[in-house]
Amino acid sequence: MHNVLLFCDPGIDDSLAIMYALLNPKINVVGIVSSYGNVPQKQAIQNVSYLLKLAGREDIPIIGGAKSPLSGEIAVFYPEIHGEEGLGPIRPPETIEGEVVNFDEIFKIIDSYADNLVILDVGRSTSLAIAFLLGGQEKLRKVKAIYCMGGAFLVPGNVTPVAEANFHGDAIAANLVLNKLNHIYITPLNVTNHAVITPETIQKITSQSFNAFTHLIKPIFDYYTTAYKKLNPGLSGSPLHDVFTVFALVNPEQVRYIERQASVSINFDNTKGESIADFRANSSEQATENTDHIAISFNYKAFVKDFVTVMTTRYI
Repeated sequence: MHNVLLFCDPGIDDSLAIMYALLNPKINVVGIVSSYGNVPQKQAIQNVSYLLKLAGREDIPIIGGAKSPLSGEIAVFYPEIHGEEGLGPIRPPETIEGEVVNFDEIFKIIDSYADNLVILDVGRSTSLAIAFLLGGQEKLRKVKAIYCMGGAFLVPGNVTPVAEANFHGDAIAANLVLNKLNHIYITPLNVTNHAVITPETIQKITSQSFNAFTHLIKPIFDYYTTAYKKLNPGLSGSPLHDVFTVFALVNPEQVRYIERQASVSINFDNTKGESIADFRANSSEQATENTDHIAISFNYKAFVKDFVTVMTTRYI
């Protein structure tokens, strides 16, 4: 079982990833760092609290993450994709207010699970970068691996022609993370754009009440799919970028990586957030402990099958 500290900014896709992680028997979620990104930090925290209450997992600590990028820029949110409150048409009850612990809880968790902890970062990289700045190499070296959803290598971006939303949202933080931390597995748009779940699959998952999340899945997925149809009418469903990142952790044999040192453009021009790596066939780059693992392909059928299995898990 993987002990997981999850950094997120829910968001529909993040919310589905949280559900998937909580239901997955291969994952033990030991903490959730909730930050700005798809919605403001306060709303993101409320969304996490709501999901944990539904799951009966209020024992999992919620850690208050960043409220804005390291650059000091005003954060841009995407209500047209995720809804005003991050869960599409769903409005978490205003009475839901989970207890939020201090940021240094991150370091207590790292110490508690030393060398047996994985960080999953499916949002902006700001909070993870701050954890490095505060804790340094000596703390983050205790983390077994870091899985980051972000980037677009040799494919178009989704917020600019060259940049993916997470890396673009805080390019400085993303570049710091990729260049200072070790054992990083990147799941970029190269693969996550193809992690499409169809309405037919969602119908199968929600055909009966399997667990406390079942009633949420179809309305938030339908909202997400409608938004994506406007961006790409040819899509047969919705790509679940963040869910795929969790899938990659627990199903390593189903994902193929290339080892390259990646970086992110921090220029405040039309290249901001662009992900960079040497993909030349004759690259002479030597692998080190700082070399990143960039996902480039995966077994789509295994992804769909696993998603259905996990999301129809029954629990009391």
